[in-house]
Amino acid sequence: MTCEPGNAAVPDNILVKLKAASSAEDIFKLLDVAYDAKVLNVARLHILKRMGEYLANEDFADMSDSIAAARCKAVLERAYEDFVTSSPLQHRVFKVLKNAVAPPKPANFVPFETLLK
Repeated sequence: MTCEPGNAAVPDNILVKLKAASSAEDIFKLLDVAYDAKVLNVARLHILKRMGEYLANEDFADMSDSIAAARCKAVLERAYEDFVTSSPLQHRVFKVLKNAVAPPKPANFVPFETLLK
């Protein structure tokens, strides 16, 4: 199942509405971004986390709401595309996945001979 974008009007106070959204589907609909339900069902948290990482670099202080909505839409499309072409395991946006492939920390090793001295 694929959700196609409609002709949604740009809402007032887009950032407030995004914070109030209760699901990934709501965010996609609010920003009028098409999505494949199969992709979203597998990677919804990863997509939203990546979107948050991208949005952290944005400064919305002096933006009009229509420009902010356009930036949010572009960022969501970019985050979604990251996971259309590869799996969440490949992108590793969450700490638990990053730690799963981190090089092991060296153990504090004290040779037995050192203890005898």
